[in-house]
Amino acid sequence: MTEPETAAGAPRLRAGGLAPVLVAVWANIGVLVWLLIRGAEEVFLGYVGGPIALAAGAFACQRIARVVQLPRPVRAFWRRLEHAAICLAVTAVVALVRANNNTGMSLWVAVPMMFGLLLLIAAFLGLPGPRRTAAGWLRAVLDTFTIAVASALIFWYVVFDLAPAGTSLSARAVAAGVGVGGVLLLVVVGKAASAPESVVDGGALRVLTTGPITCVAGTALLIAGDDRSRLALSVLALPMTGAAMCIAAHLQRRALIRPAARASAFAGRSLFNLLPFAALTATTGLVVSVSSQHMTGRQRVVIIGALLIAGCVVARQLLSLRENTVALRGIRVQQAELERLALSDGLTGLPNRARFLVMLGERLDAHRPAAALLIDVDDFKMINDTIGPAAGDQLLFQVSQRLSQRCVTGEIPARLGGDEFAVLLPVDDPDEAEAAGNRLLLALADPFRVGDQQLLLHGSAGIAIADTGEGADEVLRNADIAMYEAKGSGKASLVRFEPRMRQDVVNHARMASELRNAIIRGELRLLYQPVFDLVTGRLHGCEALVRWQHPERGFVSPGDFIPVAERSGLIVPLGAWVLREACEQLARWRAEYGAGAVEAVNVNVAVRQLREAGFVDEVAAVLSDTGLTSRNIILEVTESSVVDGWQVQETLQALHEMGVRLALDDFGTGQSSLSLLRAFPVDVLKLDKSFVDGIADGADRGRLAVAAAVAQLAEYLQLKAVAEGIESQEQVDRLRDMGYRYGQGFFMARPLPPAECGALMAAAPVRAA
Repeated sequence: MTEPETAAGAPRLRAGGLAPVLVAVWANIGVLVWLLIRGAEEVFLGYVGGPIALAAGAFACQRIARVVQLPRPVRAFWRRLEHAAICLAVTAVVALVRANNNTGMSLWVAVPMMFGLLLLIAAFLGLPGPRRTAAGWLRAVLDTFTIAVASALIFWYVVFDLAPAGTSLSARAVAAGVGVGGVLLLVVVGKAASAPESVVDGGALRVLTTGPITCVAGTALLIAGDDRSRLALSVLALPMTGAAMCIAAHLQRRALIRPAARASAFAGRSLFNLLPFAALTATTGLVVSVSSQHMTGRQRVVIIGALLIAGCVVARQLLSLRENTVALRGIRVQQAELERLALSDGLTGLPNRARFLVMLGERLDAHRPAAALLIDVDDFKMINDTIGPAAGDQLLFQVSQRLSQRCVTGEIPARLGGDEFAVLLPVDDPDEAEAAGNRLLLALADPFRVGDQQLLLHGSAGIAIADTGEGADEVLRNADIAMYEAKGSGKASLVRFEPRMRQDVVNHARMASELRNAIIRGELRLLYQPVFDLVTGRLHGCEALVRWQHPERGFVSPGDFIPVAERSGLIVPLGAWVLREACEQLARWRAEYGAGAVEAVNVNVAVRQLREAGFVDEVAAVLSDTGLTSRNIILEVTESSVVDGWQVQETLQALHEMGVRLALDDFGTGQSSLSLLRAFPVDVLKLDKSFVDGIADGADRGRLAVAAAVAQLAEYLQLKAVAEGIESQEQVDRLRDMGYRYGQGFFMARPLPPAECGALMAAAPVRAA
């Protein structure tokens, strides 16, 4: 899989980058072949590989420095390496022009090489790391000074003495200076490669140690080596450095395309921290060697004793350093365990919300493609209430295992909490994201076994593809919006986030706030749609319908604010207001019209109200406060409410036992209507309007069959059948012939204000036929 180099519209980063590596490797092979077959005076050709390999190295560094997927500090690092490669390429060209096998190093070669070494040191020092205190900077300066002095002394007293007779002091000094720079570069590179966490790929850093190693070895052999070894390092040092740069750039590119959490091989080791002590030891050896040549026996004993004391001090410091290293390793282990506990879910072992946001944020910061898939197990609360919390936890664990098994390379599942799971998808293509989402939803298709039970689950999922400039919180929030859109569209589905959905959520939140104020300020009112006896034409009852007259928007449709009330939880206080207002109005009608008033008023009840523990007591209190009895109210519920869970079923059973009549609204549209009639204490069946539409012309035989079946069921079960949505006399006639006794609809009466509905009760009976 490839990944984009930029967020949008840019070429994709491909898994190539081998061309510079091949060029540099072949340049080194050519030098090696030349060393094997060269003639006595053919020195020029041996230096040709240097410019070629370093030019390839500069090109490779320049290419990786242009990849905007890399963090800014990493791109700056590779740009400095590109400049260093250019300086070293200049060095190689000068060496080619001056091709020789002389002892030491020319100043013309040394100057561009020193510039290259300084740029390399600056590149490694510029990498981000722990913030140093003043004491930390002082220790770093002292360590650097110690290593520089020690390496200079070694070159001066050891390497210089091995130089062939007649070698100029300047040529030796210049080579020694470059060698000391190589030692310092080796220390800087080593510390960067041994860092526990480095922004640059660890393998690339380790490969780059080839440069300073060949520099130190080459300068030492330029001074003290024989003709063959001196020539070999002279012609191979720069080509090997160029090849190392090419390989390091290729490893950085490969790590970007196929990221893997590989710790540095040197992580946690203190090898490079020992270099100052190694320098002190080497200098001590030099002091003993030089001093012993010009001192008496007693003086030598004093010097040796002082050096032994210094050695003991060094040994003591080494022991302290080891103890500190062991303690630090233990602290790091504990810290890693604490981070694991803080960033993982205790039940499933998956990353938790915090860890998921961190991983998503890291991917977005690196400009890598990313998408968030949010999965919510549908109706899990009902399942958990039925099987118990312990079995529910087992079920969630199995869900996590299914998701983990179905995830492919690069996809990371997480549990956000409760029955919400998320998967980090390494894609930015909508089709790929939806294909991955459907594949993971299919993981829930097979039944789950919990104890002796087999449970069939399904989930609703939302996908959000990260866009330019979006943060992890925003992407996850977009996925959450899409997931709720999937639930609203019927559950067990997948929805991809679109920007309009965010505006819908904003509008929803604003309307919820305004609806809350409307309940407090009394902006809501009830209309009453009469229910007629289709045989006698008399007014039989009425259904209370809530309406909202917004002070600025005007009339707000119930289809707009009822879903907002249900999703925000405002349906509970709204439903309580409707229940009390309808009962108070019926009490006023009964007081004013006596026997002419309707016996009962129908009130719609939402599932959220039925879940409330005190709903039965609330109904009883309203009836008591208004002076009504349980026969004066009919509560209308939907089929989805009835199957919501044991708590809702207990509430409905308690209402039935109290004498409150229950109506099954929109009957015939659900999937379990017939089975509900056996388990649900229903008194009234209300045929949905969709079966009444077109029933008069008889063209739709399916509607006729359903409507007739519902009438027969009601008759056999001794239930009241009410047809909704009647809009013509022909529909009245057909429904009455089928056996329907009651009906409501615009043909007979639209929803009316309380006064107009009361006028129907006071007037002579209105006939519907």
